[in-house]
Amino acid sequence: MKHLILLVLISATMLSCNTKPKYETIIRNGTIYDGNGEKPYTADVGINADTIAFIGDLKDANAANETDAKGKAVAPGFVNMLSWAVESLIQDGRSQSDIRQGVTLEVMGEGTSAGPFNAKMKREWQAGQGDIKYKVEWNTLGEYLTFLEKRGVSCNVASFIGSGTVRTYVVGEDNRKATPAELDSMQLLVKQAMEEGALGVGSSLIYPPDFFADTHELITLCKEAAKHGGMYISHMRSEGNKLDEAVEELITISKEANIPAEIYHIKAVGKGNWHKMDGVIKRIEKARSEGLRITADMYTYEAGATGLTAAFPPSLQDGGFGKLWQRLQDPAIRSQMKTVMKSNPKEWENLYYGAGSPENVLLLGFKQDSLKKFTGKSLAAVAKIRGTSPEETAMDLIVQDSTRIDVAYFFMTESNLKKEIALPWVSFGSDAGSYSPEGVFLKSQPHPRSYGNFARVIGHYVRDEKILPLEKAIYKLAKLPATNLKLKKRGELKVGNYADVVIFDPEKVQDHATYDKPQQFASGVSDVFVNGVQVLKNGEHTNARPGRFVKGPGFAGNQ
Repeated sequence: MKHLILLVLISATMLSCNTKPKYETIIRNGTIYDGNGEKPYTADVGINADTIAFIGDLKDANAANETDAKGKAVAPGFVNMLSWAVESLIQDGRSQSDIRQGVTLEVMGEGTSAGPFNAKMKREWQAGQGDIKYKVEWNTLGEYLTFLEKRGVSCNVASFIGSGTVRTYVVGEDNRKATPAELDSMQLLVKQAMEEGALGVGSSLIYPPDFFADTHELITLCKEAAKHGGMYISHMRSEGNKLDEAVEELITISKEANIPAEIYHIKAVGKGNWHKMDGVIKRIEKARSEGLRITADMYTYEAGATGLTAAFPPSLQDGGFGKLWQRLQDPAIRSQMKTVMKSNPKEWENLYYGAGSPENVLLLGFKQDSLKKFTGKSLAAVAKIRGTSPEETAMDLIVQDSTRIDVAYFFMTESNLKKEIALPWVSFGSDAGSYSPEGVFLKSQPHPRSYGNFARVIGHYVRDEKILPLEKAIYKLAKLPATNLKLKKRGELKVGNYADVVIFDPEKVQDHATYDKPQQFASGVSDVFVNGVQVLKNGEHTNARPGRFVKGPGFAGNQ
């Protein structure tokens, strides 16, 4: 009997030794860039469900889905630190222009967030829609992100709560200080958002209503976010004439609220301010050496994109866009604005002046069909067609379209871009939506960063310009932003982490989008996995939509 038991045990042991381990997915023979910024190594990656289960030699393992990555880089999915895919993901959840660059997480919330909404804000958000039409089925920021997840998106999604949205909810759009009672109410909204999973507080201080908030108000909101482990991220109060002062304000907020702080799309705007970048870098590095967690993100182009309304003083927008629209029809105000638009004020950021000339203002998007013929033309060209001055043309277009009108301003320099890209504390954000060159998206012309920002990092600045090695770029594209956001199990190829993985050929990654023809996908990324599900296979979208609402450190529920 004892011999029989021993024989059974031996047989069972032999069978177990001969059984090959199985995984749902194996990525074989890839050059692993794990996100830590260290030199790569060759290995296989085994994935089960939504998790990286093994990294190493899997030659004796089997999988239902296998991808050969020989000669290609295998890296953690990239993080878009500044995404405006709020509406584009409702229209098309495939997130094609970013997925095809390896982006697996879209982070929103620059000053304006998709919640919280009161009844008035909800009506105005609905009424203000352009080419993309949808029903606003949510009230809070967490409900919006859950709405996207349930609707189905290929990428993961996350968001800051916008300080401007909070201010509008409580104070409205008027230019005045918030009362102590109003600040208490605003803090409660931040608390609710943080517990729902917001990442922190995001501001956009050159635009109303954020412009109307003083430093004390921002510190108050950030103190609440800090209680929940969040961070502060800001389009600073100036990127031009008062750039140095704006950096000091951000550092003050970080220090007073005891919160990490990030600068959105770090830049020096206008030729007269380009020289300031060296001083900004030194000031940030000094703050970091003193223990403050100050970081930044950027896009890889010399032109920014925002509204044509950025050519007017915020005081003209006191009370909201509707008031601006009315004021631009007043002959006396119009006459005054023709002069103001050509001025270089110290108290507000005139992006029209910063661009240098109307030839450097590119019109990108209109709401009215009758004006769409001007899409892709410069303001100077449209002024010539219409026989009015560029300043009058700008005012007329805003009134006729009843929108801020999307434009690109050319106001940066390549030498500063290269300095910023090399900094170890700078990550990347497109400051744009995620599109596909079809359907409703063809009714407007996006900035080329929508299709090329991340591919441009790897193809142009790493491979061609050799600004930094690929392993450092991967760190800045993935682990750095995930670490700054305090995200769990993302940003690094590591056993136990979520399987957000991108496979690409470093020699072939290339952006193709231009200002003239922006709606062109980048190339060179062959495969992308989000939460273990393949959304890009051999360069083609699989139509899978496994994206999740990625929650911040203050989330009150279970991750």
